[in-house]
Amino acid sequence: MLKKIHTDKAPAPIGPYSQGILVEGKFVYTAGQTPIDPSSNVVVTGDIKAQTRQSIRNVEQILIAGGSSLHAVIKTTVFLKDMNEFAAMNEVYAEFFSASAPARSTVEVARLPRDVKVEIEAIGLVEK
Repeated sequence: MLKKIHTDKAPAPIGPYSQGILVEGKFVYTAGQTPIDPSSNVVVTGDIKAQTRQSIRNVEQILIAGGSSLHAVIKTTVFLKDMNEFAAMNEVYAEFFSASAPARSTVEVARLPRDVKVEIEAIGLVEK
């Protein structure tokens, strides 16, 4: 059984997709989250660190809305516009995931929506 997740604490989808999906009450799959401030719908200005921080905060809000959390994430995928920014992204990523250290893939891509520097998606276990 699938249930769409929606929260006003993360950016609204800009296309035909859900912010996240709850699967049989056990897993939350988030859509890729970019560094958009959900209160203004504007991309956060700043370097890769600022953009990574906002992307993870957006992922976190969707996980919470689905009954999960960053501590229950089992897998993430990070899409980077420039792999040369991996170390800086990884530094911020570790602030959020150092204890849980989920499995992760990091991929360099040619372009991301709104020309952001990073997009992050996650799969989390429901904690209820």
